[in-house]
Amino acid sequence: MFFDSIVQEGYGALTEAGCTIGSLIRQSDSTSGASIVRGEEEYVGRVLEFPVSLGLYRKLKDLVQFVGVTKNFREVVDYFKTPKGETPAGFRIECGLEANGVLRANLVRDISFDKNGMKRPTRLLFSADSANPYEVEPISNMLANLTCNPGIVYDLFINNPKANVGNKFKTRDEVMTELGRILGPGVDISVELNNPFSKSKEEILEEAAQFREILSKYRVVIKVPHTGPVNAENVNELLTGDKKFHCRANQCSTGDAFRGHNLALMLRENGYRVNFTLMFEPYQTQLALQARPYFINSFIRHRMMQSATIKTLLDAYNMSGNSKFIVDLRKELIEKDYLSAQEAEYDLLKVKEMAEGILKYRNFEDHEGIDGLDSVRHNLRVLKNANLPDTRLIICSMEGERNYPEIDKLLSEPEFSDMQDKVVITAEPNYLAQFTASSQVISYQRRFMNAAKGQK
Repeated sequence: MFFDSIVQEGYGALTEAGCTIGSLIRQSDSTSGASIVRGEEEYVGRVLEFPVSLGLYRKLKDLVQFVGVTKNFREVVDYFKTPKGETPAGFRIECGLEANGVLRANLVRDISFDKNGMKRPTRLLFSADSANPYEVEPISNMLANLTCNPGIVYDLFINNPKANVGNKFKTRDEVMTELGRILGPGVDISVELNNPFSKSKEEILEEAAQFREILSKYRVVIKVPHTGPVNAENVNELLTGDKKFHCRANQCSTGDAFRGHNLALMLRENGYRVNFTLMFEPYQTQLALQARPYFINSFIRHRMMQSATIKTLLDAYNMSGNSKFIVDLRKELIEKDYLSAQEAEYDLLKVKEMAEGILKYRNFEDHEGIDGLDSVRHNLRVLKNANLPDTRLIICSMEGERNYPEIDKLLSEPEFSDMQDKVVITAEPNYLAQFTASSQVISYQRRFMNAAKGQK
């Protein structure tokens, strides 16, 4: 079977002759044309109006004897109880011509598509960081993905009486079931394992299977975190006492460092798409892509804030010569885990050199990184040249008035304009909400509403 991505032409294609898949079907008053595979009439009826170019029609009309659908097409339509005459959101339509002259329509998972094989309004996609059904529902029609982790599920929702009104939801599975209902077939849902350290392969696959049972194989994406030097034996350091770690992030064994990568590969081999998370520095990207993830990430908020703090302390020292600022810088580097808890007396000159190296690597004083988006630029460049056509970048962890508008501007730059369909922006729903309006909205609403009342 060969597949021809009819969807790449799609509903926006130039179809002057009005060609559709239905154009291949034999009409009642004609002796030429294809027949619909017996028993598949209701399924084929869902794609008859899908347009094809005149060129493709001419190639197919003498080759196609029957039009049908794949087993996967039927399974997708039936699983989501798709209304008659429609195909579900979150799937693109592709066709393959078999050697016996049967053209079969298939549904391929692709969150760039709305129902009936129509592209979403923009190539750029949006996601929400939330497990709160009450705040997800108002934005559900705008989303292509949802991300949540144990902190979001338990701390921010289930165990938060202000969010979990009336304690209605008591378990993670109840929350996931409700989110799946609200979001529908077109939205991927990235969920994170409760504990990536102490479980065996079998236990991890069992937990992943629970998510798949709730959300379906079509929507579930498993979040796998980078683990660095943390492992089952030392993870308790992060949970007890001062919760500090005994070494730096790069002081790790090879096995620990690549645990997340191998976990991602194992899940992929077992049929799961992976959201490879906890990516902060550009140098993580090329190695992360070796795990063939469905999503990679650029976390920008805390990294930018930390860069600003480092620069402030360095500038203060350079202006005053007072070593107090380098002492404070050392404390900051320990607090944010650049240095370990064991390095409270780390040489101040080396502290200064480390801080300067961090800012230089992040291009924090030039166009490339002054907006805190150097990692985003880097990751888009890497993805552009990667052999992973389905992998997307999630830009996440943002706050304040600058982050989203500057990401929006970056994606309109000529260098990255062709990469918008590789980007998903994710944030708390209320963070995204503030960028739906501007001050003039209030001004004009004041004018309009007063005019409607007949006032001057």
